[in-house]
Amino acid sequence: MAQAYKTETDSEGSGPERPGSWFRRLVDGWRGDPGIWRRGLVTAGAALLIALVMLFHAQIPNNIGNLGSLTETFLPWLGVFVPVIVVIAVVRKSATALIAVLLPTIIWINQFGGLISDKSGGEGDLTVATHNVNADNTDPTGTAQDVAASGADVLALEELTADAVPTYEKALSRIYKYHSVKGTVGVWSKYPLADTKPVDIKLGWVRALRTTVDTPKGEVAVYVAHLPSVRVKLDAGFTANQRDESADALGDAISKEKLGKVILLGDLNGTMNDRALNGVTAQMRSTQGAAGNGFGFSWPASFPMARIDQIMVKGVEPVSSWTLPKTNSDHLPIAARVELSE
Repeated sequence: MAQAYKTETDSEGSGPERPGSWFRRLVDGWRGDPGIWRRGLVTAGAALLIALVMLFHAQIPNNIGNLGSLTETFLPWLGVFVPVIVVIAVVRKSATALIAVLLPTIIWINQFGGLISDKSGGEGDLTVATHNVNADNTDPTGTAQDVAASGADVLALEELTADAVPTYEKALSRIYKYHSVKGTVGVWSKYPLADTKPVDIKLGWVRALRTTVDTPKGEVAVYVAHLPSVRVKLDAGFTANQRDESADALGDAISKEKLGKVILLGDLNGTMNDRALNGVTAQMRSTQGAAGNGFGFSWPASFPMARIDQIMVKGVEPVSSWTLPKTNSDHLPIAARVELSE
């Protein structure tokens, strides 16, 4: 009876496990085991390979199936392998793998850790939004109303079909007094538009435009663009050459812009990490990177894995950036607020 009482007392008095005790037990269990350094060499090698890819992705050649651009499109997802490697290292009792996994962890945090925090703040002067509405959209009216609910002062739509344009015009006419459609892209605005014209992005048909928005804080040059789609094929790799040529042409047009305040809205079919978009990204800032909360992935809408829809600025200050709720499109709409200096 006394023995039973003693056992219950010990159990009750043990209290909650102190922080770090699991780690001490792990170390105690490995102590004196010479295999902790020899085991898990393959796992350690995988960790180092991931680290090298993240660190030297710009050196991965594009002349073999555009492998470099493909890697850069999904670069943040390499971080998914880090916890997997940690679990394998613990199960294998490999100190070598645990030490090796520190390298990709540090590199990933350095490259993408800043995207996780919420950098938004302030109300801004102008709210803009962009959406690839999908040419096969069966509910253009609902899609237009959903995007307009964002409160955007300037709204860009891509992948417009000739049959659907009147529907979008009707659905948006109550909110937006001014609009212009060129080819398969269009812009709707609460403020007057001027000098609207197509932008030649080397496709043979119109998928980009440039307009001047006369805001209360001055004129802003707004570009709307839908760069060619990319595909991943087993026999050809990442087929992005046409997209790359269009990105260069778009970057060249923006570089010649005379107005100091510039906003680019659209589906660029590429991420900010993709070197093929350097003609654009080298001269403009991403609102998501500067004032967003999280990665802001926009495609595919069912399970977003990449931010290929972009809002980029030059000469204005991003205040906040976010994705909008899913519509009947395969892309998520995105929006941003910017500060326009006097």
